[in-house]
Amino acid sequence: MKPSTRTMLVPLVSVLAALLLNACIIALSGRDPGMIFSKMLHATLTSPYGQGQVLFRTTTLICTALAVALPFRLRLFNIGAQGQLLMGAFAAAVTGALLPAGLASPVSVSACILAAMTAGALWAAMAALLKTRFGVSEVISTIMLNFIAEGIAGYLLTRHFALPSTVHTAPIAGSAIIPTFSALGGWFRNAPANPSLFLALAAALIFYLLIFKTRFGFEMRAAGLRPEAARHAGIQPERHVMAAMALGGAAAGLAAANLVLGYKHFYEAGMTGGAGFTGIAAALLAGAHPLWLVVSAGFLAFLEYGGLAVNAYVPKDIFMVMEAVTIIFVVAFTALGKR
Repeated sequence: MKPSTRTMLVPLVSVLAALLLNACIIALSGRDPGMIFSKMLHATLTSPYGQGQVLFRTTTLICTALAVALPFRLRLFNIGAQGQLLMGAFAAAVTGALLPAGLASPVSVSACILAAMTAGALWAAMAALLKTRFGVSEVISTIMLNFIAEGIAGYLLTRHFALPSTVHTAPIAGSAIIPTFSALGGWFRNAPANPSLFLALAAALIFYLLIFKTRFGFEMRAAGLRPEAARHAGIQPERHVMAAMALGGAAAGLAAANLVLGYKHFYEAGMTGGAGFTGIAAALLAGAHPLWLVVSAGFLAFLEYGGLAVNAYVPKDIFMVMEAVTIIFVVAFTALGKR
C-alpha cells in the first residue's frame, strides 16, 4: 500500500473502529446505538442551529489545532494551546473594552485580533526560549504555563477588570463585535457561528503553504528531522523553534476572534472550556497536517455538540471517551502500519 493511501486510511479506519466500540458502550448502557446516532445527526447536521453550533466549535478547534501542528513539524509537542488561547482571549477582551468610541469596525476588530495573537505568541515564545536557552522540555514548560496563564487571568479578572458583582470583564466596543451569520443573513438561525470561521480557514491554508511550499518551511522540517545535519547545512534550528512556537501561539490567540469578538463579547472565567486540549486531539488525528486538521476539528466539534444534544439519553462523557479512543486507535494503527 502506498504511504499516501495509508495516511488517508488510518484515520478513517480509526474513526470507524471508535464508532463501533462506542456503539457497544451505548448498547451496554441500555440504549439503542442506532437511535442515539440518529438523534445526533438530526441535532447537528440536519438542523440549521446544530450546523451553526458545529461550525462555531470547529472554528476554535482549527485555531488551537494549528497551535499544535506547526511545532509538531519540529518534533515539539506544544501542550500549551489552552494557556495561549486563554491569554489571547483575555487580551482581546481587555483591548476591546478599552477602545475609544468612534473607531471604524475594521480597525477595532483588527486591533483586538492583533492583541490576542500577540499575547498568544508571546506566551508560547516563553516555552521556546526555555527550550533553546536552557534545554527545558517544551512538554513540561507548556503544561506549567497553562496553569500560570489560568492563575494570572483569574487574578487580573477578579482584582482589576471584572465589572462589580460579575465574573466577566466590561463588554467590548460595539465596533469590535463580529456579527454572527444569523445576524448577517439569517443563516444558522440563533447559532453563534460567525465569519471568524474564514479567518481560521485562511490560517490553515497559510500554515499549509508555509510548511510545504516555502524555503522557510523546508528548513523548519529539516531542522525537525535532523537538527545536526540541518545545522551543518547552515540552518539554525533554534530560530525555527522560536518561530514555530510563536506562530502556533498566535494561531491559538486567533481563536479569541471566535470566542470573544464573535460570541461572548467579553471575557469570563471558564469561557475557553477545554478547547486548547481538544485542539491537541484534532492535530494528532490529522497527523499535524494543516488542511486535514480542518476535517478532524469538524469531526470533534460534531462529537462535542452531538454529545450535548443526546445528553438526556446517554452521558456526554461517552463521546469524550470516543474522542480519546479515536486518538488511541490512530496512534496504534499508525505504529502497526510502520512495521
